[in-house]
Amino acid sequence: MAVVESKPELNMSVAPRPIWPGGHMGVFARDRLGFMERTAREYGDIVRLDFNGYPVFLVSSPQVIEEVLVLKNRSFTKGRGLGRTRRILGNGLLTSEGEFWRRQRRLAQPAFHARRIEAYGEIMFELTQKMLANWQDGQVRDVHQDMMTLTLAIVARALFGFDIDGEGARRVRAALEVGLHHFNHQGRTFYLIPEWLPTPENLRFEKAARTLDEVVYEIIRQHRAQGTPSEDLLSMLLEARDEDGSQMTDAQVRDEVMTLFLAGHETTANALSWAWMLLAQNPEAEGRLHAELDAVLEGRPPRVSDLVNLPYTQNTITEVLRLYPPAYVIARQAAEEVQIGHVILPAGSTVLMSQWVVQRDPRWYDEPERFRPERWEGDFSRRIPDFAYFPFGGGPRLCIGKPFALQEAALVLASVAQRYRLALEPGHKIAMQTSITLRPRRGIFVRLYAR
Repeated sequence: MAVVESKPELNMSVAPRPIWPGGHMGVFARDRLGFMERTAREYGDIVRLDFNGYPVFLVSSPQVIEEVLVLKNRSFTKGRGLGRTRRILGNGLLTSEGEFWRRQRRLAQPAFHARRIEAYGEIMFELTQKMLANWQDGQVRDVHQDMMTLTLAIVARALFGFDIDGEGARRVRAALEVGLHHFNHQGRTFYLIPEWLPTPENLRFEKAARTLDEVVYEIIRQHRAQGTPSEDLLSMLLEARDEDGSQMTDAQVRDEVMTLFLAGHETTANALSWAWMLLAQNPEAEGRLHAELDAVLEGRPPRVSDLVNLPYTQNTITEVLRLYPPAYVIARQAAEEVQIGHVILPAGSTVLMSQWVVQRDPRWYDEPERFRPERWEGDFSRRIPDFAYFPFGGGPRLCIGKPFALQEAALVLASVAQRYRLALEPGHKIAMQTSITLRPRRGIFVRLYAR
């Protein structure tokens, strides 16, 4: 049963009855978003569930989410599922814990200084214009695949200083695609297949992981050998020194590189893909976006310096991330017995906090299912609770790449929407795939109309 919370702002009641075997795991695996949303709306802000004998608490109160991610963050570690990503991500910022994570965060932070992010805007601009040069009026394209290709090219140039078209880069791209497929497959099967089992899926994954190791270590070796630091992220990671003068080892740099490479392109590509779907479905919002771009840019391509004068463009990204957050749920594991709200969590229990659920809650959003970028005008973001909107997480482990991702998404959105209107291709059914991230299952096919 759910634990009863006495604070008046929390809505509590009895948890749904477990279905055995597996408790609630089976219904969650079949429909993650629907199950979490129905459970939160019907049973309350803190609901105790049973996943194959393990206690799991679904938390949908912004105040309690803040306790977990900020106020009592040291009582929690990352969820069990991320442990299966370590073969590729290693002990990088996404997976590491404790003092080691804090040291790595200190070393990596200067690479994401605001001035550095602005400088990467030229890479974003150049590669987006290169993509658009290959688009034609009337074409039908899978815009999700286009966004994946573009964001991978951007992160490769920003991270390594090379173009994704080279042979080594092609090997990396192919291996990353295998890795992403593997993580999605593991997520759908709820990590029930041991990675040591020599299944075709596991063997493909191990081969891809070895390829990534070979390529990334060779790039690190070349960067160290050249002596003169470059302007890319990898060079900054290699040059970074902690307070005691220590630097990252090659293994530590490799782990951070893989984390940035893997996590740094798929999430932004997914957000942009959902943006094109939502704009095509909402012609009034699309019209307002086009009007702003036409008035501010007057026909010239957008640059980073223009984004401050494109509030509706930025609000569009904010609203996309509200409705279709690429990271749709955050998991934390209690490292010790800990109280959140008035609930005592046993050590080892898991907390699930879903952006999908909280960011569609009618307590915080009028017409929560509607795509309305204009809702973010004025002081709206200050009038809702802090964790009623948290697409990048929060607290000390707020995504380090947030400024990079927001700048990239806004610049790509403005560049494409200035030149084309994207209409959904009739007959193509768009479906969501929920595993590591929220992504289109079979792509998003659109027809291009030149503006």
